Amino acid sequence: MNIFLTIVISYLLGSCSTGILLSKLSKQGDIRTKGSGNSGATNMLRVMGKKYAILTLLGDMLKGALAALLGKWLVGGAFGGMLGAVFAVIGHNFPVFFGFKGGKGIATSFGAVLCVLPIQILIAFAVFVITVAITRYVSLGSILAAVAFPLAVFLSMPGDLPVILLAVFMGALAIWRHRANIGRLLSHTESKISFKK
Repeated sequence: MNIFLTIVISYLLGSCSTGILLSKLSKQGDIRTKGSGNSGATNMLRVMGKKYAILTLLGDMLKGALAALLGKWLVGGAFGGMLGAVFAVIGHNFPVFFGFKGGKGIATSFGAVLCVLPIQILIAFAVFVITVAITRYVSLGSILAAVAFPLAVFLSMPGDLPVILLAVFMGALAIWRHRANIGRLLSHTESKISFKK
């Protein structure tokens, strides 16, 4: 029962899309109809500016953290935390409240896993920061971080197969959600982030 509750509540938490809610409350329309069509902080930065991007980032991280903490409380251990994290990310990607069209789950993943496996996610975050600093491609940083995280989990927790599998699923989902970005990166048409903005 506790596993079921973790899955359901975490998914519903993840389905509360910060970017979509902020864009509608600010009477800017649905953020998914503008820019890249994504509801995450990067598109919010490009379309609505720094303030809304920061609020979106914090909101998405917070719901991920709440889901992970819920999983740790109801189920226990790293497995419970990762279970909550994964289903919050699924909810963010496919929100039941917004037609199952959401974001890519990077901020939600970071906020959630920071409460469960902080060292491993900070390694992935370092990969993200270095990649974006060098290339200015947020998508490439996210993709490489999605590879680095499950690898870090595997190397640090080789005997914990359930946690490793959840980490691999989370990373694979993030990469799959970036498939359009991968195509644009290969064709050199992907947008770069503006550090000034």
